[in-house]
Amino acid sequence: MTLSTLPELPFSSRADWRAWLETHHGREPGLWLVYHHAASGVPSVTYAEAVEEALCFGWIDSRTGRLDGHRHRQLFSPRRPGSPWSRINKERVDRLSAQALMAPAGLAVVAAARASGAWNLYDEVEALVIPPDLQAALEAEPPALANFTAFSASARKQVLWWIKGARRPGTRAGRIADAARRAAENRRPDDPRR
Repeated sequence: MTLSTLPELPFSSRADWRAWLETHHGREPGLWLVYHHAASGVPSVTYAEAVEEALCFGWIDSRTGRLDGHRHRQLFSPRRPGSPWSRINKERVDRLSAQALMAPAGLAVVAAARASGAWNLYDEVEALVIPPDLQAALEAEPPALANFTAFSASARKQVLWWIKGARRPGTRAGRIADAARRAAENRRPDDPRR
């Protein structure tokens, strides 16, 4: 099944979304959850509710897109083994666990992430720790380090996520070189110029 063939389903409430997940979380590859904008007057699960319920069953949100002036959709699917966890989703899981809302499937995904190291994979990124190889590249071009540290926390985090997400050493080295060059030119990650 491809992304374009996944069903688009609206849910009028958090309870309806949770009921769907209880039945389908282990046998469906994903779905496009359709949100109705508040101004439409159509009851709809909210983004925060949808994400929390998805986490309870080991699912995660990703791509989003506008359908029309009153609706947009967001892709939800089972979390892949080894995928990193953001600080905010770890906090959500902790809160949902304390409220005894986590389903066995969600608890199993969390346990697997903790065992594999995926749970803590981005802790240094969230703490804005500059890895030694990026630090060296930034120091090699004097304005780069000063410019990089002057970027907003969100801009620095975006660069650090991008570098950390590289799967191969060559890809990582290329991303570090690009980040250092852009920082030397005082260009933030959202600057479209290459």
